[in-house]
Amino acid sequence: MKKKVLIVDDEPNIVMTLEYAFRKQNFEVFIARDGSEAKIILEKALPQVVLLDVMMPKVDGYQTLKFIKNTSGLEHTKVVFISAKNKASDIEKGLNMGADKYITKPFSVKKVIGEVKQLLD
Repeated sequence: MKKKVLIVDDEPNIVMTLEYAFRKQNFEVFIARDGSEAKIILEKALPQVVLLDVMMPKVDGYQTLKFIKNTSGLEHTKVVFISAKNKASDIEKGLNMGADKYITKPFSVKKVIGEVKQLLD
């Protein structure tokens, strides 16, 4: 069975890049442009991993992470923040809130795939 990844980002180029890379790695890929779209997909798709931007319109990454952590059926979902917020305090906040990894933009696609595979092993 294919592993499922949900990419939540409002930047089309980032979404396209990650979508292509994860499809090549034989993942089933879901896309959301913000946290409100992500909530709908999360409950239906139940992905193993969510790649989550912090700064998005409507519902941001922090609110989306809280939703994941507080929703039955998603307790084993791994969350990787991918964000331009790159200060130590930003990274610490994301990890303290329950993210499994925090990758700063710009990022290496190879690194993102490697981190995700490590989380799933």
